[in-house]
Amino acid sequence: MSVMQQSSEAQDRTLGLWFQTIQQGALKLPRFQRDGDAWDRGRVTSFLNTIIHNLPVGVTLALEVAGEEKFDSRYMQTAEPAVPGPVTQHLLDGQQRLTSFWRAMHNNFEKETYFVHLPEFDGRTDLDGEVQIHCEGRSLDKNGLRKPRWVEEPALCLERGLIPVSLLRPEDIGPELEAWLKAATHHRKPREDEEGAYAKFEAFTAFQDRLKTQISLLRERVKFFNLPYLSLPAVTEKAVALQVFINMNTNSKPLSVFDIIVAEVESAVGEPLHELEANLHETCPHASRYAELRDLILSTSALLQDKLPNNRGMMDMDKAVLFKNWSKLERGLERMATFLAGQGVFDKQRLPTSSVLAVIAACYEFIPDDGDFAAKAERLLRRYLWSAFFTSRYENSAASRAFNDFKAIKALLRDESFAEENLETVPVLNRVDYPLSDADSLVAAGWPKAAGIEARGILAVGNYFGAFDFADDKKASFESLQKREYHHVFPDALLGEVGIPSSLALNCALITWKTNRAIGRKDPIAYLQERVEWADETAIKGRLRSHLISYDQLSKAHYAQLGGDALEVMLSTDFNTFLRDRADLMMVAIEELAAGGKPSLDAVWATHFNNQKLVGERVDA
Repeated sequence: MSVMQQSSEAQDRTLGLWFQTIQQGALKLPRFQRDGDAWDRGRVTSFLNTIIHNLPVGVTLALEVAGEEKFDSRYMQTAEPAVPGPVTQHLLDGQQRLTSFWRAMHNNFEKETYFVHLPEFDGRTDLDGEVQIHCEGRSLDKNGLRKPRWVEEPALCLERGLIPVSLLRPEDIGPELEAWLKAATHHRKPREDEEGAYAKFEAFTAFQDRLKTQISLLRERVKFFNLPYLSLPAVTEKAVALQVFINMNTNSKPLSVFDIIVAEVESAVGEPLHELEANLHETCPHASRYAELRDLILSTSALLQDKLPNNRGMMDMDKAVLFKNWSKLERGLERMATFLAGQGVFDKQRLPTSSVLAVIAACYEFIPDDGDFAAKAERLLRRYLWSAFFTSRYENSAASRAFNDFKAIKALLRDESFAEENLETVPVLNRVDYPLSDADSLVAAGWPKAAGIEARGILAVGNYFGAFDFADDKKASFESLQKREYHHVFPDALLGEVGIPSSLALNCALITWKTNRAIGRKDPIAYLQERVEWADETAIKGRLRSHLISYDQLSKAHYAQLGGDALEVMLSTDFNTFLRDRADLMMVAIEELAAGGKPSLDAVWATHFNNQKLVGERVDA
């Protein structure tokens, strides 16, 4: 039977009912679906914002189950029921949405915790006035405790206007909600013997009532949010269900914001934006290394018109002004690309966050080609860039934060006499609100091939110092990086033998492999020697040094004769020492870069050795 001969029925279903269906084990996933929750924190945040703002969302696809299941199946991640009930549906499309929803409602992600940000309860400045989802990145400190610690303290969360998303869980959580509210507000309750206690108590009660009302409204919105689905009947043949799944995942191509704006520009000024975009590839040949040109056109143009660099701001732009600003756009984009390459960031695969692109490009409207002020202005841009890479500023609400940072930088650039004390007017440079990453955070950063800001930032620091190729001594550049591989410094096979996670940013170096043959369990230096086929040990020391990797740390690591517990103890100690040493080196460089400096490789190593000497002297004392 063909797909066209099958009938399907579109149905509404609230998230409250989806939650109940998952909780009871009635909804399962076919095993051909990708395991795990594939969405990154940005997409999870976006979906949760869609829910709390009650915006429309696309349909999911379910296959009804009556009796025997057609597909091998599994429960949604972290949703295996204590007492499984009968399976009534297989979810064919919508896994990421519902997995993200389920896990967010329990706040059981390992590396992030989700909140709703309520601006009226947040006393800080530089805030977007809209209720929105906030994602706080989590990592382990040296004691194995999750940080930042304030996330576990309701009162400290509320001071930031943050309410855990788990309090919106669409089930009866009365005691949990009351306990959180009490812990979050108890310190505000006045004592009976205080002066004006009655008035203060009324204000305290009113504050609690406002908070409860906000949470209740959000809980209702989540519970009754409609996530519709197409239902394939239980009699649908297995092959047909698979074909529908493939079609829904690959055959849809909706209009983009750029397509819509193309039509509006042509209507406003009679000029074809597609042709201008094509010409931009010639006038700004390097900008497209960092993002799609059409995305750069829209986000930078939005900032040039003092609009948010998101869909809302782009749609609000004056399309005739976009056309008038074209020469500013061209100059800004190419200078942005030149600036980034000068900082060791060469392409979008290695770019920690794309949020900085439009900000930097738009800032060049106010920066001359040369002269003392050009140097001063680009120092400010260096501060901005590296602070964006090594603070939490762009983990959430990236468009509004890029907009606020741009406005503050723009105000400084309009006054050539701006001073050091003015820098904290740029939110990302305010070290009270946005402190730099610390060594513990660097040690925990994941594999930089994934889209992690801090992990890619670590890779960018190495590239800044040249990251000379182990095999041919070529300095990092756009061309050379296209041929390089992400290399585990301590081999994956070696660490995996004793169950130590290997895919960490500090255990990564970009190098060219001279051989693709499989190389088994080896010591780090032996593995590297075989992989790149080097002959000159002195030369390789210098190349490692340019990646901020200590040859001495690696050359001491010998495990050929070890196994079992002895291997685990020694390898774990050596690997942790290596990670900590490289993290400390990185911190020396990061602090100088985030201050707008131009640190030399020799200076970074010299400072590191001096720091180690001082630590040793304190220990001896």
